[in-house]
Amino acid sequence: MRFESAPSLISAANANTYLTSLSTFLNWSVNEELLHRNPARGLRLPDEVQKRDKRRSFSPGQLKMIFDAPLFRGCLNGERGYLMPGPERPQNARYWVPLIALHTGMRLNEICQLDVVDIEHIDDTACIAIRSESTVGSDDKRLKTGASRRVVPIHRTLLDLGLLAFVEGQHRDHQIKLFSEIGQGPKGARSVAFSKWFTQFLRHSGASKDRTCFHSFRHNFRDELRAARIDHDVAMALGGWTSGLSGRNKVSENYGNGHCIGTLREAVDRLEFACIDFSHLRR
Repeated sequence: MRFESAPSLISAANANTYLTSLSTFLNWSVNEELLHRNPARGLRLPDEVQKRDKRRSFSPGQLKMIFDAPLFRGCLNGERGYLMPGPERPQNARYWVPLIALHTGMRLNEICQLDVVDIEHIDDTACIAIRSESTVGSDDKRLKTGASRRVVPIHRTLLDLGLLAFVEGQHRDHQIKLFSEIGQGPKGARSVAFSKWFTQFLRHSGASKDRTCFHSFRHNFRDELRAARIDHDVAMALGGWTSGLSGRNKVSENYGNGHCIGTLREAVDRLEFACIDFSHLRR
C-alpha cells in the first residue's frame, strides 16, 4: 500500500486568517511610524462557502458506520481487501489515522507526517508531540500555524487499543515515520492522497454525507471538549487553535509557559466519546 499525493490549494478562510495577521503587523508598523498607512487594511478574499454550509462533525450514526466497517471489524487484508469481511485486523495507517484524529483532534497532515519518536513520555504521560522540526533528520514536517505546535496526551482508548505497541513495533523495524506507507506529495505534504482514499472509504462504508470529510473528526473532538466543559484555553491548546484575538489583546497569549502536562492529561481523561462503541477493537 502506497499513498501518493497531489497539490492542494489554500481555502479562502485560511487565506483571510493570514491576511488578518499581516494587517495586524502592518498596523504596528504604522504605529511605529515605519509606514504611512496599512495597505492590507480591510483586505479579504470572498469566501463563497456560507458558514452554515461549512464542514461539520460526523453524526453518531456516521461514526458507527466508519468504525464498524470491515477495516475495523476484520477484513481480507489491509490493501485492496479492506472493504471485504475477513480474518485480518491490519495495523496500518488506514486503521490508526482515523482513530488518532478522533481522539486527539489532530489535522490529517499532522498525523501523516509524524515521526516514530514524536510519540514520547512526558512526566509519565504518553503524548504525541506535534512539531515542525524533526529530531531524526526528516525534512517534510510542516505546521499550519504557530499555535499548531503542541503536545497532546494520548487518550486512554488509544492506549487500550494498542497504539503504543504499534509504535514500539515501528521502533523495532527501524522506521523513521510512524506511517511510512504514506508518501510525500509534490509539495511535501503527506495528507492529500490519504484524504482522497478516506473519501472513497466513507462512500463504501455508507458514511458519506454532505459537509463531512476527514476534517470532521476535528469537529467531533471540539464537540467532545465542549461536552466535557473543558476550559477554553486548555481546549485551544489541545486542538492547536488560535484564540481568535487580534491586535494588543493577542499579546497576552504570548505570556507564561503554557499548560503543564498534568492539566492537559486531566482534560483528555474527561473526554468520553460515549456515542461510539470500540469494544470490538479491543483484543
